[in-house]
Amino acid sequence: MFPPEGEVWYGIPDFDLLANNITVPGLSPLYPAVHCTENNDVCQLIIGEAEVNAASSVTALVLSPQFDLTSTYFLIAGIAGVNPHQGTLGDVTFARYAVQAALQYEFDAREIPANFSTGYFPQGSTSPSEYPQSIYGTEAFEVNAALRELAVGYARQAVLNDSTEAQAYRANYGPAMLGSQPPSVRKCDVTTSDTYFSGTLISEALGNYTTLVTNGTGVYCTTAQEDNATLEALLRGAVAKLVDFSRIIIMRTASDFDRPYPGESDLQNLIYEEQGGIEPALTNIYLAGIQIVNGILNDWTSTYLSGIPAPNYIGDILGTLGGTPDFGNPNFNNNPVKRDVDRVKRGASGLGRRRLRGAWKLQ
Repeated sequence: MFPPEGEVWYGIPDFDLLANNITVPGLSPLYPAVHCTENNDVCQLIIGEAEVNAASSVTALVLSPQFDLTSTYFLIAGIAGVNPHQGTLGDVTFARYAVQAALQYEFDAREIPANFSTGYFPQGSTSPSEYPQSIYGTEAFEVNAALRELAVGYARQAVLNDSTEAQAYRANYGPAMLGSQPPSVRKCDVTTSDTYFSGTLISEALGNYTTLVTNGTGVYCTTAQEDNATLEALLRGAVAKLVDFSRIIIMRTASDFDRPYPGESDLQNLIYEEQGGIEPALTNIYLAGIQIVNGILNDWTSTYLSGIPAPNYIGDILGTLGGTPDFGNPNFNNNPVKRDVDRVKRGASGLGRRRLRGAWKLQ
């Protein structure tokens, strides 16, 4: 998403990711090139930070005639904030669900209705506990659970990095919280928000929203700024038969806590405290990620070329790729998006397939 996350892959002993640099029209002006190994087996795209950059850059990649992405595995890898009830600094997390948690109505905290527990509440609803009735289609995505299990297995072969600063800061959260534990590999879910937030109340509210829109299945542990936007661009590419949505892995490493420890202020947690998690989180992107990359490359012909069948629903809340979402409410009150899904699907099915050049196996 930004240079430090990309740079952990440069100068490594495994391969040279800067051997082949391909400028692609439409990428971020800050990161205008895709970086690839000499044989193009492994490539990297830095998409830029926040949702607009992510969606724009991934769309430019998907539509580029310079690449054939139909058999590509996408490893979405970056740092994230972490919920200390579900993880800790340096953790490597793998999501099944990505939830656009900030896609809600909002009151200023000083003007919250007396019967509301938070200033956030779902669009089209009348309370924080009501399922959203106005659906845009990007509220939640689900990825291949079987591929996630394989990625978790590879990542657990890594010896994760830690720091003395992170160890000291974790101790403030107490033994009852996972936040006090050393880093490990975890399965839990990610929220997307352009707003970089901090605080117990707002974190709990967005965690509750994650639970709500996934019908109690999703577990909020990390917060980032790009993933739903990235997934929407890839989903549209999948509709056009340019990518395979079942070949996506969402990996986030924990760089900072989303809320303060008892007795610490929200401002101190967000701005002033040196939590010590940035360096381990960045390093662990590579340490865990290289296990996944090598695992896919080493077993490419026997396992990954033909794809990993998904045992679960994959896609968005609208069922755009087919099948019935196993999350969400199938009935939305007066929701024009839901009524138009069949028309949208018919229109998408008529898109011509663009044949792309180049060879990719993993981004």
